[in-house]
Amino acid sequence: QVQVVESGGGLVQAGGSLRLSCAYSGRIFRLNSIDWYHQAPGKRRDVMASISSNGITLYADSVKGRFTISKDIAKNTVYLDMNSLKPEDTGVYSCLASLWPTADGALTDYWGQGTQVTVSS
Repeated sequence: QVQVVESGGGLVQAGGSLRLSCAYSGRIFRLNSIDWYHQAPGKRRDVMASISSNGITLYADSVKGRFTISKDIAKNTVYLDMNSLKPEDTGVYSCLASLWPTADGALTDYWGQGTQVTVSS
């Protein structure tokens, strides 16, 4: 079993900052990547930032220069530092861990439950 747990969401004023955490644990042979997704109210879920096992990062155009994804291998945790937040950043942020649970298993995706971020204007 693999568990993915997000934390760090909350209410913040526009222009403020938040740090989200994504902790993954359980039966993990090797991590492939971690993605942070954002789902605004009534909208589809879109990927905001990704980090691969070798540290390569990718960002959606809407968050480039404002969000930073990083990882702490020792803690099995990936962070999303969000700065200069805007009201349109409001929504549920979910973490997707793509990993191999065993040496001979298939690459598998695991979702966390999400954390709510609300940015007031």
